[in-house]
Amino acid sequence: MLGFLAGVGLLGYAYYAQYVLHLEPCPLCIFQRVGIFAITLLFMVAAIHGPKRWGRKVYAVLIGVAALATIGVAVRQLYIQSLPPGTVSACGASLDFMLKVFPLQDVLVRVLTGSGECAKVDWRLFGLAMPAWVLMAAVVVGGFGIWANTRRPVPMLRF
Repeated sequence: MLGFLAGVGLLGYAYYAQYVLHLEPCPLCIFQRVGIFAITLLFMVAAIHGPKRWGRKVYAVLIGVAALATIGVAVRQLYIQSLPPGTVSACGASLDFMLKVFPLQDVLVRVLTGSGECAKVDWRLFGLAMPAWVLMAAVVVGGFGIWANTRRPVPMLRF
């Protein structure tokens, strides 16, 4: 449940940034949000399920894969943000529009290529842009999920 609560907190802040601070997420930000949602959902299902040996390993792998995907997207956005001004293509179509018009494979390629809105840094905390914080959160929460699901469970005390 701790991993689930961490994910809820991360998603809560993402929506706070969008709707209260009026920071519109770019397509790469939305992909990172989907990754954090997947990790959060996996934590919730694992907590409810309470799996035994091999089930715990399955959850560890699934959380690890979701965390790695989120880390990959965050690293890609940080790379795009590090490029000199003028080297990133102009802002592209919105994610909603691309999903309506293009096949999913084309949407993935276009989003991961990045565009002007993904290179813009509107928010920083301690000098780090939001994708850097998402990267660190995915590493910590994903690592915790792998550890929590692969460690030997502590036996319950019975009186």
